[in-house]
Amino acid sequence: ESLVRTFTPFYFLVEPLDVLAVRGMSVIMNCSAQCETPPRIEWRKDGSLLNLVSDDRRQLLPDGSLLINSVVHSKHNKPDEGYYQCVATVDSLGTIVSRTAKLTVAGK
Repeated sequence: ESLVRTFTPFYFLVEPLDVLAVRGMSVIMNCSAQCETPPRIEWRKDGSLLNLVSDDRRQLLPDGSLLINSVVHSKHNKPDEGYYQCVATVDSLGTIVSRTAKLTVAGK
């Protein structure tokens, strides 16, 4: 009996790109991963996983993209600006991490 495991394709269809956001507007960081088992998508900002469950401003869209409503940016509070990565996990296969995309906020 053959023990050869067939290779299961698991890859990003879309990875996030650097984006210039405008304070008070919404912005989408695009991400989509492909696998026969639907991957679990999470987002990292500056290396830390975002907890999107109780977040009223940031949400995970069905395709895996990250929507940030009403970008916040002030002299002392820059919660949205930074470096984002999309993280896709399929438990039986492992995790893949997207390229790093920089979100910059433009002044008014």
